[in-house]
Amino acid sequence: MSSDLKDGTLLGFGNPLLDVLATVTPDLLTKYNLKPNDAILADDSHKPLIPEMVEKFKVEYIAGGSVQNTLRVAQWILKKPNVAAFFGCVGRDSNSEILEKKAREAGINVQYQYSDSLPTGTCSVLVTDNGRKRSLVADLSAANCFTTAHIQKPENKQLIENAKFFYISGFFMTVSQETILTVAKHAHETSRTLAMNLSAPFIFQFFKDGMMAAIPYVDILFGNETEALTVAKELNFGTTDIQEIAVKISELKKEGSKPRMVIITQGHDPVILVKGGTIKTFPVEQISESKIVDTNGAGDAFVGGFLAQLIQGKELDACIKCAIWSATHVIQQSGCAFDSHIHYFG
Repeated sequence: MSSDLKDGTLLGFGNPLLDVLATVTPDLLTKYNLKPNDAILADDSHKPLIPEMVEKFKVEYIAGGSVQNTLRVAQWILKKPNVAAFFGCVGRDSNSEILEKKAREAGINVQYQYSDSLPTGTCSVLVTDNGRKRSLVADLSAANCFTTAHIQKPENKQLIENAKFFYISGFFMTVSQETILTVAKHAHETSRTLAMNLSAPFIFQFFKDGMMAAIPYVDILFGNETEALTVAKELNFGTTDIQEIAVKISELKKEGSKPRMVIITQGHDPVILVKGGTIKTFPVEQISESKIVDTNGAGDAFVGGFLAQLIQGKELDACIKCAIWSATHVIQQSGCAFDSHIHYFG
């Protein structure tokens, strides 16, 4: 059915980053005051981090950024180029050339905005605990420079008009809340589907007002258990039960008649899906510890698998099944990577 999909059916907004990935020792996390399973924005104290990673550990460079990762996975499953398009801001440098080359090879129609003053953003990915934990330190640099001027360009307006599904990371909340609200309102007014991701605990802690402004337009909200707990704390839900939290998130103010769907992943514990007050859980395939290489990108891959089926009109059970399959495959690779020769047959 993917052969029937039109170019640009799925449009993503996010922060294009070059991932610098290494398996490190816990003392490096301690030195930079990092948690083993977290995502933060870099500050001045993190400037020596990448040089130290390069000096002391074996480093891989991977075209990344949460939304680009998700779209790469979706394109891998769909096997048809340019179904997904992407907006984000990069610098005019060799890193952005690498990013664009990798993204286009994966089948994504990337339409970057360019900053002439800042370099392409990077994300340090520090992997510990035999691949089970990853600490992300994002230096957004040029990614921080995305503006609504980019989506006002006629060719980009056309991409927005053509899209039937929009996907925006919570991380993008730190960059252009104006763009998020513009796209969210457009999706609502044209009866398109808007999916967002909670992305990291700090997003709801420090950008709660922006998230609460966008959430009424969000049709599908993804997150993990740590992010869900943060939402519950910030909104005074008075519970730490993840299923209860998912229900309460689904019941937040919603524009239009479509009920909001909330999908919470819990590592190797079951995936929770709430829609219209109904809770469903889906067991996750358990794989041996020895096969887990790196959990970095598992959440991005999960969403990529889900969206690949959703935009084809598949039932929710099929979407979740593909999401779990994608995440399970990716955690057996280094970074958000996959074997391009493997096909998903559902």
